[in-house]
Amino acid sequence: MMAVTKESVIERLKTVNGPDFTGNIVDLGMVSEIFIADSKVFFSITVPAARAQELEPLRTAAERAVKAIPGVANAVVALTAEKKGGGMEAPVRPRPAPGPSSQAAPPRPAPQVAPQRPAPHAPASQSHGRRGVPGIDAIIAVASGKGGVGKSTTAVNLALGLAANGLKVGVLDADIYGPSMPRLLNIHGRPQTVDGKVLKPMQNYGLKVMSMGFLVDEETPMIWRGPMVMSALTQMLREVEWGSLDVLVVDMPPGTGDAQLTMAQQVPLAGAVIVSTPQDLALIDARKGLNMFKKVDVPLLGIVENMSYFLAPDTGKRYDIFGHGGARREAERLGVTFLGEVPLEMGIRESSDAGAPVVASKPDGAEAKIYRDIATKVWERVLQERGAAEAAVPSIVFE
Repeated sequence: MMAVTKESVIERLKTVNGPDFTGNIVDLGMVSEIFIADSKVFFSITVPAARAQELEPLRTAAERAVKAIPGVANAVVALTAEKKGGGMEAPVRPRPAPGPSSQAAPPRPAPQVAPQRPAPHAPASQSHGRRGVPGIDAIIAVASGKGGVGKSTTAVNLALGLAANGLKVGVLDADIYGPSMPRLLNIHGRPQTVDGKVLKPMQNYGLKVMSMGFLVDEETPMIWRGPMVMSALTQMLREVEWGSLDVLVVDMPPGTGDAQLTMAQQVPLAGAVIVSTPQDLALIDARKGLNMFKKVDVPLLGIVENMSYFLAPDTGKRYDIFGHGGARREAERLGVTFLGEVPLEMGIRESSDAGAPVVASKPDGAEAKIYRDIATKVWERVLQERGAAEAAVPSIVFE
């Protein structure tokens, strides 16, 4: 495959007309810094915020032009908006990037469709207008208010616990800036494509997995604006051949920024699991995550207290290094399910670093049982929320 250069991308983008055919998007200064990784091209186009929807065909035209360059495997193009005078507005939410064969078309008015009762198998959150992913029955977010609380380790062992309980499970690593799944699941290489249009997920331990870590080198820094992050997340979610899954576990980025909020608003989440350590500082940030999901009507499946306690391997004595019970008390205060306590255990850390999570490598161990019990409670909560949502929909009887 030919090496792709920024210069070749710029030259091709000069063939894309700007708004109202006033020139090309490069000479008009609309194109951001271009980032190329493993034959994939990433950039954004700055447009007036008021015309963002109108100029969506410009984005697709630029994407199509870049994908036609020999050697380009894929392109992620986002629209972003900037006020005159340099002040930044809220980023324009990118639409799902179309496949290579898509043709730019003028925007059409949205059809008026009468509201319908969601299908019995549909996750509860789909009734809020978020577009589902074909073949995926439920999507669960694993989130934390801050980094460093073991969210990714919890997410991967939760996914393995769900699979051990008989479900077909996938994992989406939505942490663009710090993807962990390639290392945690010991997966190497690059994903293949289906007909050059959609990606085939990587697999290990019975899980289907997609991560930005499969698409760029581990040491490549992802210095992106919010819209570019959302374009990448949209492609990894909707342009992957997931097949039929009972549940997709999404390892969310830490915090409550634009990427997390947009993911919660645009994806039909069946619910969210919050991971926290026991100390007050972590709980303060965990509350922010809880409140974010509440504001966008995503069900809260429960809280996991990670690094809950430490058992000395030589004496068996227990030490509450970060305090203890804080997450349980917070769950009780908020009326949220407490899902369980995970100890600060050297074996969990060592197995995670080695790409052999404890639920897969030591399925009969005490730590694996903790994660499987958490997975059981999480799935029970998903089914409860689904049943409550279906019960809340009034039925219309004709007599």
